[in-house]
Amino acid sequence: MIRISYWREFVKGILDQNPTFRQLLGTCPTLAVTVSAVNGIAMALATSFVLVFSSVIISMIRKLIPSQVRIASYIVIIASFVTIVDLVMKARFPELSKELGPYIPLIVVNCIILGRAEAFSSKNTIFRSFLDALGNGTGFLLALTLIGSIRELIGSGKIFNFGILPAEFNPWLVMILPAGAFITYGLLLASINQISIRKKRIKKEKMIEEIIGKKKESVLLSEVAS
Repeated sequence: MIRISYWREFVKGILDQNPTFRQLLGTCPTLAVTVSAVNGIAMALATSFVLVFSSVIISMIRKLIPSQVRIASYIVIIASFVTIVDLVMKARFPELSKELGPYIPLIVVNCIILGRAEAFSSKNTIFRSFLDALGNGTGFLLALTLIGSIRELIGSGKIFNFGILPAEFNPWLVMILPAGAFITYGLLLASINQISIRKKRIKKEKMIEEIIGKKKESVLLSEVAS
């Protein structure tokens, strides 16, 4: 198996394998809680906490878990950390806990956490699992913050309760409704896909130019030699 650098292990979850924009995982909380940037950040941080610690524990005991019960074992480990997050949020941030509602307990079945546990943590070392989880958690945090900020800005003219747009701006109430979540997410996905396609095309064109250049160089060398 090819090993990539530790830095690449972390960065891949932010860019190339972003769970929200590339893997399309965790879509339900992404659409449901991002009515504001604060809600998006809170949800992403809670998910990241569970993702990082459950990934480390699963990687630590991966050789002790029988393959027949691995999914059930993962869920028990994940549920333990979700319970910690849920209790802490209810005790320290009751209003935010109410805002997020059932989506904190539902982190147990979040596809990002189960997916990384099955695809990565169960097959890799503790440190690499930590970096992978931290990278995916950071990618999820950036995605939810971006979506929440856009929806809050256009839906109320504010971000983090600070007025950004002029008072004359008429807020688009649709942006704080479920339809606004689908519109924002869809437009961001389309934009990211277009950027990705453009980068691939540019990379392909450069490769073709390099091949043509090498062929021309070899032809000239053969002509000179003859």
